[in-house]
Amino acid sequence: MEFRIKDTEEFIKLGQVLKACNLVSSGVEAKEVIQDGQVKVNGEVDERRGRKLYGGDHVEYDGQTIDIIK
Repeated sequence: MEFRIKDTEEFIKLGQVLKACNLVSSGVEAKEVIQDGQVKVNGEVDERRGRKLYGGDHVEYDGQTIDIIK
């Protein structure tokens, strides 16, 4: 799955990507799965909902991989 950052934005936050890709239903759910260590960024568990993602980053959650495109 690919997620494209808008041209007007430099980055997007991890919780926003999970929600925008419909992998979670709310910001609260995003916070919970991230803080529970269920999400990997570039192959490593990241527990920060506010983690900034840039073009080239990869997110893994629930068997899904999201490639961030600028």
